[in-house]
Amino acid sequence: MMGCTPNATFSFALFGVLVGLIVSSPVSAVSCQRAGDTIMANGFEQSPQQAFYVATNGSNAGQGSATAPWKTIQYAVDTVAAGDLICVRGGVYNELVTITQSGSAQAGPILLQSVPGETAVIDGTGLPIPDGQYGLLTLIDASWITVQGLELRNYSTASTANVPIGLYVTGAGTQIRLIGNHIHDIHTTANGCAANAFGLKVDGTRAPQSINQLSIHGNEIHDLTLGCSESFSLDGNVENWEISANRVYDTNNIAIGAIGFEGIAPNPAFDQARDGAIRENTIYNISSFGNPAYGNEYAADGIYVDGGTRILIERNLVHHADIGIEVASEHAGRTSSDVIVRNNIVHSGNSAGISIGGYDSSVGGSLRVDIIGNTLFRNDQANTGSGEFQIQYHATENRFINNIVHAGTAGYLVNAFTTDSSLPVELDENLYWLDAGGQAAWVWQGVEYASLAAWRSASGQDANALFDDPEFLAPAGFDLRVQPGSPAVNTGINLGAGVVGTSDFAGNLRVMGGAIDIGAHER
Repeated sequence: MMGCTPNATFSFALFGVLVGLIVSSPVSAVSCQRAGDTIMANGFEQSPQQAFYVATNGSNAGQGSATAPWKTIQYAVDTVAAGDLICVRGGVYNELVTITQSGSAQAGPILLQSVPGETAVIDGTGLPIPDGQYGLLTLIDASWITVQGLELRNYSTASTANVPIGLYVTGAGTQIRLIGNHIHDIHTTANGCAANAFGLKVDGTRAPQSINQLSIHGNEIHDLTLGCSESFSLDGNVENWEISANRVYDTNNIAIGAIGFEGIAPNPAFDQARDGAIRENTIYNISSFGNPAYGNEYAADGIYVDGGTRILIERNLVHHADIGIEVASEHAGRTSSDVIVRNNIVHSGNSAGISIGGYDSSVGGSLRVDIIGNTLFRNDQANTGSGEFQIQYHATENRFINNIVHAGTAGYLVNAFTTDSSLPVELDENLYWLDAGGQAAWVWQGVEYASLAAWRSASGQDANALFDDPEFLAPAGFDLRVQPGSPAVNTGINLGAGVVGTSDFAGNLRVMGGAIDIGAHER
């Protein structure tokens, strides 16, 4: 058994550098102002070259001023220059918008936003889907762009040949901010796994040029019919990114995905979403059950790393999803690698709370995944047998430490059902419990054990684990903070800030007085 010390093979010190390059707290909506005024954009002071206006009652023959606005958003994005601000008045715009222009470091970004206090709606009702795959708003090889406060809705297809997308970023580019947008009712009604739709999609399709310095913050994405695709995905040559404070709900497939090895980038060496963070998102009501592409399978993840690398997943709330968080690869011989999953809460899922490893022996797996300080509560509500923590095929050098694992009456706490690895994961310092009336179960190498002592003896794991009531404050209301006398308090192991983080789920200090609690909350 490996010791509970920071894993030297991880390069998590990189997260502080790579994620630090991204503006982690995007500024709120700027006022639509004329030239010469100073605004804040993307974390730096900017004097916009011009502020232009669009309104549904405008004319593209006008000046683009507040009193003589343009009529279409497309005309505006084709006309402005680096540093300009496009203020879109409230109303419905039935058009596809494509941005190929860029801002610059010198002049500043091009900002496209709703006028504060109003909502500009890009509505796809009746519009075509060019090239088989397109967004209501599409950025192609664009850099230094901010899109803020727009609503994108009603884009659909009944054909497997077409893929509707709410907001689509493709090609290569840098310094892209997608902030506070509302994306909903994007649908495919076609059947089978050739049917696809996305709420928000980022494809890095060039190499070595990447999409980088990307911030996706504070967006609301919901009511999507997706076929075999994700609500929200990063795929291909995408690096140095942050997905934060978004709300994704009521969709029939995966909520947030970071993907690799799909052939999106032309050079396989660059074909991975990497060096990014997924933090402080709220995800719920995510299920593929009844999705024609899946039938009656509970296969939709709240957060899915499928072939990504060097990714941090922290302080997210995922509930009522099929699988809360999954780290794996769907491609044989490939892995998701060097991923930290820490300080998250996952509850009330239909299947597994957290899952690692490939779903089948013919696909890939997970390598060097640290699952640290999470709270898993009453998952596997559909009694799939997956349990709270599931270990599947081709899992190597992973760790599961300092987690609260509280099962429902189904009782499955850890489910390592495969026999392809003698040590797929190291487990220790975990706190296990289950609801009254259930029978505790741990599975190792496909054999089920009914007590912590038997589990420990068979697996060689969890030498310092506890089987005890974590004493949540109000579990009926999903307040999963622990009471002062909880056995979780000060009984975890501190693996260092690079692994356990500096903030708990609620933003409090992760380590207090030199001690760390088990679970996502620090007392």
